[in-house]
Amino acid sequence: MFEEEIELGDLVEVIEYGEVMKSMKWTHRLAKRLDDSRSEFYQASRAGLRPEITFAIHDFEYSNEEYVRHDGNEYSIVRAAKRGGLRELVCTAKVGASNG
Repeated sequence: MFEEEIELGDLVEVIEYGEVMKSMKWTHRLAKRLDDSRSEFYQASRAGLRPEITFAIHDFEYSNEEYVRHDGNEYSIVRAAKRGGLRELVCTAKVGASNG
């Protein structure tokens, strides 16, 4: 069921040489790629977003991360809906990222 390798990312603050720096922390997870539903597309377009990819992971593996990395592309998580024991991560291209 969970065949796709993804990374969940979140910005963390670290102190280097007395300076506070922001760094991306990535965590590997296995996920299932889902087809984007038509209603999800319309909801996101009303908010000015374009969902590009959706993944499902186990709910207990999600800690409110904001980013997903998959096949060299970075995405922002625009919605993380809980569905039973799963979490559906609806993603759009990360602004400012060089995708592909």
